[in-house]
Amino acid sequence: MMNNAAEAYKRQQIMTATPEALTLMLYDGCLRFMKEGLDAMEQKKWEQCNTSLQKAQNIINEFRVTLDMKYEIAHQLMPLYDYVYNSLVEANMKSIPEKVTECMDIIKELRSAWAQAMIKARKEKGAS
Repeated sequence: MMNNAAEAYKRQQIMTATPEALTLMLYDGCLRFMKEGLDAMEQKKWEQCNTSLQKAQNIINEFRVTLDMKYEIAHQLMPLYDYVYNSLVEANMKSIPEKVTECMDIIKELRSAWAQAMIKARKEKGAS
């Protein structure tokens, strides 16, 4: 019962979130899946590791395909997303925990920048 209520709440959060908030949620999910994958890798739980890292890869791929290339920032983000995606694939295939950690650091930086941009946009919107 509790699980169903939590899932319903989470679904409602997603359905009512702004595109900016959804992006932040995707960053959070990506970090969570990378952490799960890293933990599973360290415990030699290969199937769980593979599943979690593939979920993170799917989120990175979603970021890549939704970039609007008419903006300069998209041209800066694409190589980062490509690098993270390819590094996660390599980490998954060759069981390289350091690669996962490196990818987590990159995504943490991007998530932080995104969160700061959201705060700045909210302040500017409130000032106008």
